[in-house]
Amino acid sequence: MSDATRPLAGKLALVTGAGGGLGRSVALLLARVGARVVLVGRRADALGETVALIAAEGGAAWAKAADLTKPAAVTALFDGVRTELGPIDLLINNAGSAPNVKNLRWMGDADWDRTIAVNLTAVYAAVKAVLPDMLARGEGTIVTISSLAAERPNLLGGAPYGAAKAAVKNFMGYLRATYRNQGLRATTILPGEMNTPILDTRVRPPTEAERARMLDPEDVARIVLLCCTLPPRALIEDIAVAPTFQRDQSADIEISRDYGRPE
Repeated sequence: MSDATRPLAGKLALVTGAGGGLGRSVALLLARVGARVVLVGRRADALGETVALIAAEGGAAWAKAADLTKPAAVTALFDGVRTELGPIDLLINNAGSAPNVKNLRWMGDADWDRTIAVNLTAVYAAVKAVLPDMLARGEGTIVTISSLAAERPNLLGGAPYGAAKAAVKNFMGYLRATYRNQGLRATTILPGEMNTPILDTRVRPPTEAERARMLDPEDVARIVLLCCTLPPRALIEDIAVAPTFQRDQSADIEISRDYGRPE
């Protein structure tokens, strides 16, 4: 394969939530263009499957199971990666979760805390872990997967999901305002409905026919790849991507309104 087809050769990428869905698609694409990829997530078996897929295509990948909601564990993980493989060039914050109960009135505190931790605190911890190396080198790319729920919150994602996704968009803006002149690129991608396992947390999971018209993980992974392979002088700040066909979600929203109501 020529150098032109391997623009990320020699780069080390870390992808969270890489055991399936969008994270797996991103990891595969980055590996295909030369990146060495560290896969992080909760499920070691799922991460191992992604490693095997990358290895089968001749790529290099390592699985690191971790609870990203615990900043101390994230710091230890990233320190270990730096010692074993070197500093991280590309950080893809993809891990996410949504609560089963969507209506704030019926939601327990644990659901709120867990959703904020996965979608926001984990991003903070990962960014803080890579920031010193990126600033020291004067170059680094951080891509965070938010959601259109950040701008269009409703009962499909739930209150803490939309709030956390809006917060990480703001956090990426903070990074740009503070560090862009030191070579740091921080991008937020806001996908609309995408056919990933997080849809299974909805009160009425979409049908196969409905999912077929949604975004595919490969669609968003291609945007991540673009953000990572642009010349260092170019930065995509925020980018929203939605399905071409707009689905009527009103019935699903109404179903979610009463789910979790005490009997």
